[in-house]
Amino acid sequence: MSYPLQLSFPGLAFESSKTRTRKKAHHFQTLCCSSLQHPSLQEKPDNEVILLERYGNGTAKRYTLDDAVQLQGFLEKNGSENRSFEESRLSEAGLSWLPDILKDFILPAGFPGSVSDDYLQYMVLQFPTNITGWICHTLVTSSLLKAVGAGSFTGTDAAASAAAIRWVSKDGIGALGRLFIGGRFGDLFDDDPKQWRMYADFIGSAGSIFDLTTQVYPAYFLPLASLGNLTKAVARGLKDPSFRVIQNHFAVSGNLGEVAAKEEVWEVGAQLLGLALGILILDTPDLVKSFPLLTSTWMSMRLLHLWLRYQSLSVLRFDTINLKRARILIKSHILQSRVLGCVDCNQDENILSWETFTRPRIIFGVPLEEMIGGERSVAKIKMLLKLYAKEKHFLVVNQQKTDFEVLVSFKVGATSMSVLRSVWQTYWLHENWKSFGNRSSDSDYDQLAQSLLEMEVKFEDFMQQLDAVGWDTSQINLKVPRKISIEELGPV
Repeated sequence: MSYPLQLSFPGLAFESSKTRTRKKAHHFQTLCCSSLQHPSLQEKPDNEVILLERYGNGTAKRYTLDDAVQLQGFLEKNGSENRSFEESRLSEAGLSWLPDILKDFILPAGFPGSVSDDYLQYMVLQFPTNITGWICHTLVTSSLLKAVGAGSFTGTDAAASAAAIRWVSKDGIGALGRLFIGGRFGDLFDDDPKQWRMYADFIGSAGSIFDLTTQVYPAYFLPLASLGNLTKAVARGLKDPSFRVIQNHFAVSGNLGEVAAKEEVWEVGAQLLGLALGILILDTPDLVKSFPLLTSTWMSMRLLHLWLRYQSLSVLRFDTINLKRARILIKSHILQSRVLGCVDCNQDENILSWETFTRPRIIFGVPLEEMIGGERSVAKIKMLLKLYAKEKHFLVVNQQKTDFEVLVSFKVGATSMSVLRSVWQTYWLHENWKSFGNRSSDSDYDQLAQSLLEMEVKFEDFMQQLDAVGWDTSQINLKVPRKISIEELGPV
């Protein structure tokens, strides 16, 4: 019996897989065999497997496998028959005319199914509302600058208007940073708000350096202030969504609005006190006259600020499971047959660490060709299909690396639990992988098979322990990569 497989590429993978050079694709698509109008697909031998990698630009790579030949790939043009359902929903929303890259930039992942029905109408009305608000801001800026003396040397209102234009231009250049962060990295903040909130302060500190140097180079005020605003806007683009996730964590009784309002009370109180102390410092004559003294005072305050920020984020105790906490919990379960509680796990979590540098390294969302290496072996693919028949993921150890590294790809229908299972399997393999120099292919598959048997026996205990010590197993923030999905049609 024939059993086609289909590969589809809808967009963005995990951060760790972005470093690899691959052809980018945007849309997940599922195609039935009958939709492929190619002669070679009409009559297939019983031992043939068809694999299709569909790209967002309309092209596709078709793979043919049988017992007589190795894996062969052919690029071909294909239509987009099975996008009709998605496009019909976008057509109802009035957005079917937008290019895919723009849809990905301005809309949440999974739109329209991932948001409420009133989301688009609200955002469409908010857009002109914000435009009129900024027009008003531009007009009153001229009056404010005029009141503080801008244009007094020339005695003309035009000078105040010119100063206002320069000032607003500075704000506009800075706003580009928030635009880029929100459009390009909007899906990062739910996973690790502590990390991105800390990075926001590092970037904001760098932006303040540009503002400080305007005193030394007043002739370059506009470019320096614009760079400062741009950098600080990037920081704000990281800060605001991250803190909204943190606020949502605080609102355990659904009182998010009240939590946000009380946070404003704390923030405004701190702002007033900080401004008062800042004015007292500026009122010191020696400080005003000495730029090095001003800079050293700022540096001292900024370092203290960053240390306090790190301490405040370190006390947060999330009971949801992201990739960092999943690694800590799984490692504890593999080595000690127990899982850590929320307090201990959050204390062990490294706020500043990047997934790319965490070991063992896991590459999510890997194409089929990379999973099987350069062998293009039909037998290897069939063995993988049988080995992972009960799972929603494929996992192999990368033989091209001296350090331990696994490659993972997911099937259609994979969930956050599928990602968690792949991480558990990774850590078991990492602790039990035999480091013989002359490993055979058969022994590698034996170890993979053994890891799946161990997971079948012990993973349920892992989940039960998570529930017992207070983890919210309904909130597993492990996103399935959307760059490639593998669908099995028919028995192996």
